[in-house]
Amino acid sequence: MVDQSGADRDKTGVKTVDEELASTLDSVDQAEEAVLREATALGFDEDDLHRIGISVRECMVNAVVHGNRYNNRKKVHLKIARTPQQLEIVIGDEGDHFDLSQLPDPRSDENLLRQSGRGLLMMQAFMDEFAVRERQPLGTEVRLVKYAAKAV
Repeated sequence: MVDQSGADRDKTGVKTVDEELASTLDSVDQAEEAVLREATALGFDEDDLHRIGISVRECMVNAVVHGNRYNNRKKVHLKIARTPQQLEIVIGDEGDHFDLSQLPDPRSDENLLRQSGRGLLMMQAFMDEFAVRERQPLGTEVRLVKYAAKAV
């Protein structure tokens, strides 16, 4: 079943959004808005919405700037899956794959004033799951998961 936003909902109640975005900074806003719509529907509080938004923005900027290098022939792939238990976001670019273990640690003394690497740290800190893998046939894919609050 497809709803008015172009999202699908399967028989188990999983709502999915699948978008192909341009390699522009405007796409960063589009992705954040789409993810925050789903996060709000799941009931995340204001603090979690802020953390999720920052994570998506950082990931999208990395995909547009570092992955696709603003190449208008390359797309950024956004997938959002919402279940009652969690929000899963997958962002993939079509650039060269990078090895997370080869990036300099932004917390080390020699890198404290450098701008790069901080976004990845924020994603890891703000989300419950964070994974980077090579995207086929080309690029990098980042998976971010935030669990819905557990009832007490």
